[in-house]
Amino acid sequence: MTTLTIDHVSRWFGNVVAVNDITMSIDPGVTGLLGPNGAGKSTLINMMGGFLAPSAGKVSLDGRQVWRNEDSYRHIGIVPERESMYDFLTGKEFVLANAELHGLPDPGAAARRALATVEMEYAESRKIATYSKGMRQRVKMASALVHDPSVLLLDEPFNGMDPRQRMQLMELLRRMGEDGRTVLFSSHILEEVEQLADHIEVVVAGRHAASGNFREIRRLMTDRPHRYLLRSSDDRALAAALIADPSTAGIEVDLAEGALRVQAVDFPRFTELLPRVAREHGIRLLTVSPSDESLESVFSYLVAA
Repeated sequence: MTTLTIDHVSRWFGNVVAVNDITMSIDPGVTGLLGPNGAGKSTLINMMGGFLAPSAGKVSLDGRQVWRNEDSYRHIGIVPERESMYDFLTGKEFVLANAELHGLPDPGAAARRALATVEMEYAESRKIATYSKGMRQRVKMASALVHDPSVLLLDEPFNGMDPRQRMQLMELLRRMGEDGRTVLFSSHILEEVEQLADHIEVVVAGRHAASGNFREIRRLMTDRPHRYLLRSSDDRALAAALIADPSTAGIEVDLAEGALRVQAVDFPRFTELLPRVAREHGIRLLTVSPSDESLESVFSYLVAA
């Protein structure tokens, strides 16, 4: 049972703080690292994998520091998001090279097993330059698995995969988590994390925003204030009826849009209130549009909460 521990870790590049005082523990099973693009997920994964030194704090594997610790590297496999690869090699040559770099006793057999695990034997003799994005992701996965690591770190692994490839990879990661490996994958898509992760860590703007299972994270997101853009046949009457209810914290009239901007603080109550008020007052709803549903706005609320 292998645990990765991130203890008050920060990383800055000049004046830019990419990761800001993050503490978390990644235990056996599948953990999703969730956050919008630019949140610091890749930087954090590179520090977990020993590719990047923390500017402050420590990343450790079962109590041993990862950075510049050769023994730790033997237990970690990493699948980076970046596309740059040795395109002049075949898939088999690429995975075999990684097996040889790890000093495995039978690198050829290890490479064959890894390619079979990700179902890439059919294209192992082709140059990587001819691979689709999804195929590149799978051969990177094979190279990360070639030394049979107890920890697997994946940075946006589902990018570029077709639905069948995504299902295959999800099933593979699920099996690895069930077998007791420590698997962490990053994503900016909540639904990907929901389908796969036992536990979720949320990172926004380099900061640790939330931690828990999917239901706990979804509840945090749902319980935040919601903003809506409403257009109706009688905005004045609609505004008067809505503001009288405690589920609505404020209403602004947007003259430029010809609409109401409503802040709802009790989401379930408001979703029941709006159609009922419209029906009781004979008001026709023309537009009901959430105006703050981007991942950035949702996660920013979690940081500020």
